[in-house]
Amino acid sequence: MNTIIRKYQTEDCSAILEIINDQILNGVALYDYKPRSLDQQKLIFEEKLQKGFPVIVAEINNEVVGFGYYSEFRFREAYKFTVEHSVYANKNHIGKGIGNMLLTELIALAKKQGLHTMIGVIDSENVSSITFHEKFGFEKAGFLKETGFKFDRWLHSVFMQKML
Repeated sequence: MNTIIRKYQTEDCSAILEIINDQILNGVALYDYKPRSLDQQKLIFEEKLQKGFPVIVAEINNEVVGFGYYSEFRFREAYKFTVEHSVYANKNHIGKGIGNMLLTELIALAKKQGLHTMIGVIDSENVSSITFHEKFGFEKAGFLKETGFKFDRWLHSVFMQKML
């Protein structure tokens, strides 16, 4: 199986939506309650691309099996050199190196854009994601208690940071 990392195209959105909605309904990687529509997701990515931020996908045998992107961390001008990223893999492809390839490419793109630091906000229960980010040189930079409420319990956010 040869994995290709490439730029997002609008026709990738259905496969991406499947990954996102699975996390919304069954996981804590996204703190949303309701599944997104195809139009909502397309609009989210269109806005990121219009602002000059990358959206990339991982593809195996013409099937999108993961995606990643980054965009502004906060909306004040002085934060323009800091971005927050997200990386997701299809549940059937977790642990197969998809996330490694996506995050490697996002870090390279951020450096090429002259960005200074990359932030990941991870649910504290997602120990595998925290460990994954540490392997890339991300450090725990903060812990915020009870920032989300999902599945009838309070969730905590871990902020991780990598200086580029």
